Amino acid sequence: MVSLVQGVYWFITGVWPFVHLSSFLWVTGPKEDIWLLYTVSVLIIAIGGVLLAAGVRNAVTQEIKWLGIAGAAGLAGIDVYYALSDVIWDVYLLDAAGEVVLIGLWFWAGRKDLLTREK
Repeated sequence: MVSLVQGVYWFITGVWPFVHLSSFLWVTGPKEDIWLLYTVSVLIIAIGGVLLAAGVRNAVTQEIKWLGIAGAAGLAGIDVYYALSDVIWDVYLLDAAGEVVLIGLWFWAGRKDLLTREK
């Protein structure tokens, strides 16, 4: 279930700049290097797609779980550091909070044996 939630969230947020760049920039703030935004977006789409596919196929392995946790931790760290350094807008702190929730859900799911399949 966590794989589905994170996969959908990441897929949607990754696609957003490609679908409507001006609204993305309005919410998240101006960017100097749009190519870098697109690069990160493609990576978020790819990882989100893998998480989503694993959840849909009921094939969440430990590797998928740790991909979700590590990716969320990396994004949360970047969000917090650069938002507090006034490099990016504080709206990214909301994303950081969401990433922390996802990490918590992964650990909770593992404790409750809610992973669809463990190897």
